[in-house]
Amino acid sequence: MIRYTQASTIDHLEQILDLQQQNLPKNLTVKEKELEGFLTVEHSFSILKEMNDECGHIIALDDEKVVAYALCMHPKFAESIKVLKPMFHEINNVVRDKGNYMVMGQICVAKSHRGKGLFRSLYKTMKEKLPNGFDTIITEVDAHNKRSLRAHRAIGFKELKRYYSDEKEWVLIVL
Repeated sequence: MIRYTQASTIDHLEQILDLQQQNLPKNLTVKEKELEGFLTVEHSFSILKEMNDECGHIIALDDEKVVAYALCMHPKFAESIKVLKPMFHEINNVVRDKGNYMVMGQICVAKSHRGKGLFRSLYKTMKEKLPNGFDTIITEVDAHNKRSLRAHRAIGFKELKRYYSDEKEWVLIVL
């Protein structure tokens, strides 16, 4: 049985990083990226832990094994990850209330658990666990990551803006 919670141990964080490695473009074939989607950011343990200390990452556990996660990224980390700096700049251009959102920094479901509702449940849990005063989740998806875009639209994300950064088209979305 899958259990949804916030990451609370070093082991949880290490398992997140292991799952992340399995889904980075450098570790996937072209066909896998096209059909299954892919991740963009490779986090260090230290930044992953700092983010978790601010707002616990949402994880799905199957017999205490992390099989899916959604990273919570407080806006105070806007300058912490180079590839995400343009996203925060764009958020500041389009979001009126700058203090009420949490960025979902990355979402991933293990191949063995895809198509079973974990994606939707991760976001449901994230909404429930947002700190007081936060009522919005914002993220961005590489425009070439069709699977991720479809999945986000299916649970209610709306497009805020498209923009280009580092020769990629990004879709900024909000829930």
